Amino acid sequence: MSLTLGIQRSSLAQAIARSVLQLTGWHTHVISPHTSRYVLIGAPHTSNWDFVIILLLMTVESIPIRWMGKDTLFRWPMGVFWRSFGAIPVNRRERTNLVDQIAAKFDEYDELIIGLSPEGTRNKASHWRTGFYYIALKADVPIVMAYIDYEKKVCGLGPSIKPTGDIQADFMIIRDFYSEIVGKYPHKQGEIELSAK
Repeated sequence: MSLTLGIQRSSLAQAIARSVLQLTGWHTHVISPHTSRYVLIGAPHTSNWDFVIILLLMTVESIPIRWMGKDTLFRWPMGVFWRSFGAIPVNRRERTNLVDQIAAKFDEYDELIIGLSPEGTRNKASHWRTGFYYIALKADVPIVMAYIDYEKKVCGLGPSIKPTGDIQADFMIIRDFYSEIVGKYPHKQGEIELSAK
């Protein structure tokens, strides 16, 4: 079944979000991915403030981002609440591969933007998690690189990359893009590396 997914951002909410960014000295810069189906990654992630700025960015630019949550969180009445914030339930109890579950969601929606943090923590990580890469590869959708540069006070969407299956080569492109992006706490930024396993 194909469903159209869209989170409507009111003009008032956009105006408020834009004003907050302007008053705090932030600017947005978005390179359109020219598609409504993609995996959105955000980096670097070193502070809880990252979520606030990303939320403002998504509101200003009317980007209906979605995120994954345990299906147990969606029991009535909380399910309505979580869905209103863009959450989509996934089952983590079964043996079903989580990557497969999330990739399959792209078959259910005409428009779907799934946001993921490849670092998985605000602390310095030794490597990036690669789930986002394999989700995009399996779903045959691009990866769009979102960023928050505290040094330049710019947040936005950078270029997109269509996974080729050569994760080493694709990660070089991702690493090059994020190499000059500065997080709120630079000492917490880890290297953009694959796991040594």
